[in-house]
Amino acid sequence: MSLHDKMRLATRIIHFGSHPDPHTGSLNVPIYQTSTFVFKSAEEGGRRFSGQEKGYIYTRLGNPNHVVIEEKLAMMEGAEAAVCASSGMGAIAAAFWTLLGQGTHVVADKTLYGCTYSLLKHCMHRYGVETTFVDCSDLKAVEAAFRPNTKLLYFESPANPTLAVYDIEALAAIGHRHKVMVGVDNTFCTPYLQRPLEFGVDFVIHSATKFLNGHGDVIAGFVAGTKAFIDQVRAEGIKDMTGSTLGPFEAFLIMRGIKTLPLRMDRHCANAQVVAEHLAGHPMVESIAYPGLPGFPARDLVKKQMLLPGSLITFNVKGGFEAAKAVANAVEMCALAVSLGDVETLIQHPASMTHCSYKPDELAEAGIGLAMLRVSVGLEDPADVIADLDQALAKA
Repeated sequence: MSLHDKMRLATRIIHFGSHPDPHTGSLNVPIYQTSTFVFKSAEEGGRRFSGQEKGYIYTRLGNPNHVVIEEKLAMMEGAEAAVCASSGMGAIAAAFWTLLGQGTHVVADKTLYGCTYSLLKHCMHRYGVETTFVDCSDLKAVEAAFRPNTKLLYFESPANPTLAVYDIEALAAIGHRHKVMVGVDNTFCTPYLQRPLEFGVDFVIHSATKFLNGHGDVIAGFVAGTKAFIDQVRAEGIKDMTGSTLGPFEAFLIMRGIKTLPLRMDRHCANAQVVAEHLAGHPMVESIAYPGLPGFPARDLVKKQMLLPGSLITFNVKGGFEAAKAVANAVEMCALAVSLGDVETLIQHPASMTHCSYKPDELAEAGIGLAMLRVSVGLEDPADVIADLDQALAKA
């Protein structure tokens, strides 16, 4: 066994797939800002297009900057392969359209990122794809939702924005008993905190916009899984169906961000724990969800599946919808903005923002309260985050 094989994950995240440029010795991979690649001959171009020869053709079909981050993400997730996309939704759409078609059926958790929910609920049905939404904490309900034409079981854990944590291993086993693919959105955790493939799922989705990049300056996504599936997503879902190609510069920025992922996630989680413990005792907080709190309902699963509890907190403000909006409007240091995983603390109101595609009854079904706020705790001193939230809550 080589030294490389013995490296811990934090070390491999930095070094895996990174090699000095053979032409210049550059430590970092250069940015290959090009749309097309020159062939030595027409015969070489033909061989590459037919798949007889490996090599670059056109950046929509692959680019050296893509290869580096795809190999690194696959290593981190324990996957055979990964493919990058120009957004998290691009990755989701590419994976879904690769798997699904007219007359097929999806079983999905009822609590999803708003745009994922909208894609399944309001868009794909127009093309003959039906979805049954269930509570993935109820394994009997999940089992009962399958049909002969079901092709996919899909969920998030933790779920956005409720932070519900599901039994990934049990859900994967149910899906495989019904001979369907099982996919999980692992954006909230990243592979540093959780690796769903180790619990039996078939593919993992990431919005690399969030923690993987970590600096709020990139929109990107990934799909990771078996080589056979990723090759299909690349050739069909990305190349032909969505054209959701990541730019070389964005790939370069993701590579930069991933190198500090373990350090950032450790600090994100430590800060979130402090903030959550404070909010749990605040007189203006009706209820709170954070996987690191003793009263969290799925603590056993958190300990089984996750290295750390993450950096997302959701809480319901006493006083309802208007009080929650008043808190969001009163923050001074925290940024009133959607997204998550930035170095800055971000706060948003899911019911009117990221999850506005849910109807009022659907919000209630999904456990998304009208008074709920979601906080992505950043890398500031946690005392300053607490001070800002306290003054905002006092104004509600």
